[in-house]
Amino acid sequence: MEVEILYRPSYSLGVLRLGPNEEVRVEGGAMVSMSQGIAIQTKAAGGILKSLARSLLAGESFFQNVYRAPASGGELTVAPTLPGDLFVLDLEDEAILVQSGSYVASEMGIALDTKWGGAKTFFASEGLIMLRASGTGKLLLSSFGAIHEMNLGAGETYTVDTGHLVAFTEGIGFKVRRVGGLKSTFFSGEGLVVDLTGPGRVLLQTRSTDAFLAWLIPQLPKRSE
Repeated sequence: MEVEILYRPSYSLGVLRLGPNEEVRVEGGAMVSMSQGIAIQTKAAGGILKSLARSLLAGESFFQNVYRAPASGGELTVAPTLPGDLFVLDLEDEAILVQSGSYVASEMGIALDTKWGGAKTFFASEGLIMLRASGTGKLLLSSFGAIHEMNLGAGETYTVDTGHLVAFTEGIGFKVRRVGGLKSTFFSGEGLVVDLTGPGRVLLQTRSTDAFLAWLIPQLPKRSE
């Protein structure tokens, strides 16, 4: 599969070019268009139990779509739900932890599973819940806003707001905590952060859905009694 990303970073579109009879797994609702002859099959990827865990714990769709190109090959375009960028990772017998909602598509050599990224506290909307992608192949991720990539050295620690975390290499040390005490957490505009300790790769997004909703909801018209 070849991947081209257009219109980045604000309104990215992923163009997936498939070889003869090649298959690709795509998150439900991400498909924009496809060439003639591509077949689609909807399935619970990894079986019912894994799909249920992925849906309940990681916020992903219970069912995922597998697109299969005809003998002549084909093209499929995909896009994230929110305005932002797309990013391709080439995994080589390795694993990466992906924040809920950032998974878009992957080659069939990538296995998907759920993994808790820390204790889920009463700050439920910012609980660090991760999807584990492992294996060999291309993995397409999305972000709200642009993607900022970092490479942490051995023993290097970096603190990230959980709402801005997209993905990080499995094996990176991490610890989820509140910002300061309860007063800071409630009144600073911040919630939970995660301390990441290298070595490894980290992908961040420049915008946060939690911060956006915190701004948007008070602006909505109030229904009169």
